[in-house]
Amino acid sequence: MLYPLKFKPLLKERIWGGSLLIDKKGKAAGRIDPNKKYGESWDLSCVEGDISKVASGMLKGNNLEELIEVYMGDLVGEKIFEEHGLEFPLLIKTLDCNDVLSVQVHPDDELAAERHDSLGKTEMWYVTSCEEGAAIYIGFNRDVTREEYLEAVSSGSLVDMLNRVEVKAGDAFFIPAGLVHALGKGVQVVEIQQTSDVTYRIYDWDRVDANGQSRELHTALAVDAIDFAMSAKESLCDYTPEVNKSVKIAKCKYFTTNMLQTEGEVTKDYASLDSFVILMCIGGEAILEAEGTTETLSDGDVVLLPAEFNEISLKGSAKLLEVYVE
Repeated sequence: MLYPLKFKPLLKERIWGGSLLIDKKGKAAGRIDPNKKYGESWDLSCVEGDISKVASGMLKGNNLEELIEVYMGDLVGEKIFEEHGLEFPLLIKTLDCNDVLSVQVHPDDELAAERHDSLGKTEMWYVTSCEEGAAIYIGFNRDVTREEYLEAVSSGSLVDMLNRVEVKAGDAFFIPAGLVHALGKGVQVVEIQQTSDVTYRIYDWDRVDANGQSRELHTALAVDAIDFAMSAKESLCDYTPEVNKSVKIAKCKYFTTNMLQTEGEVTKDYASLDSFVILMCIGGEAILEAEGTTETLSDGDVVLLPAEFNEISLKGSAKLLEVYVE
């Protein structure tokens, strides 16, 4: 019998990471080094070599791929299983940016398949918290040609043409493959993306690691992945939360993400949805009741609801991101 599934987070050391994920995810993750800088928590992953394992219940220790193999469409949805097989289509992360990330771009499905036998990487960010004045970089601040871009990379002036956007908690940004971007220092986000770990690093702020080494750049690969006709104007997601209602933040063919702000009790009907549902608690606390089971959702928790679930109830005061595939 399937039930609401929580998974052990996988913490990733990053040169730009900090200590917040140790406090937020460390206990659930298990063995961690308190002296390391962790930048990412992979909360739900089917990336080869980093497949999430169930944290509790009768399926504890089973990984996500094994669950799909056994439960197929009952877990992920019939159409999703037909299209993706044993590969779960989304990767869910929590990021702590103690320093600015590299300027990067991701290939689309066609280019990623050709070069890496992988899906492309369309993603979105939801800002959970940030320092005052913190910013992200998304797209260019003017129309830029391929030739102008290559000249800027060569001359070290790329930053001058990046679109810098100050952010606040609750902001959300949609980032299709082909759009240049970078998270800034002092920003914490939840990231929802296609299952892909293909990133082309364009510029890394001239920093070096503890051994004095620069990270690899992918200039030649990146230039063919960038969509120079793409505008960043539509990246900021416009939404207004409503109590006990699912309000759409972003929608594309890869995922739909809603804000669900609960007060008291709310019932959600998923009977017509042929997809799993991911609930991410980004504030407060709620009691989830589904198929005769009860699960507490606190800040930072991520739970996977199997596609066979027709109805759930939530009790409490919480802010949740609700993610599925339409």
